[in-house]
Amino acid sequence: MSSLSIKSIGKKKYRSFNRKRVKMVQKSMRRRFIKLKEEKESIEEGRRRVQEKMEAIEEECGQITKETNEIIRQTAMTQIRLALMFNILGARQDGDIDKAAHLTQLLRLV
Repeated sequence: MSSLSIKSIGKKKYRSFNRKRVKMVQKSMRRRFIKLKEEKESIEEGRRRVQEKMEAIEEECGQITKETNEIIRQTAMTQIRLALMFNILGARQDGDIDKAAHLTQLLRLV
């Protein structure tokens, strides 16, 4: 099979054939560009969604940290109160009323 040339098909047909070929290539390129643009938009949308999720996770992590710190603080205060109560009981059992009264005042302040 011989390649197309001006001699084999004539000058006008050759130009017409080339124009058709160029148009086909242009249409193909347009479709590829459109597809690439859609893929790019899809990727960017996915990136935005991931970023939004990450921000929500970071915010939730901060909230959990605050709650954890509050629980730790409350636990420490409870331990202090319990220690004071046990010391009050020990002072009363030992008959040290002044120490028991002082510890009771401290317990009221805590």
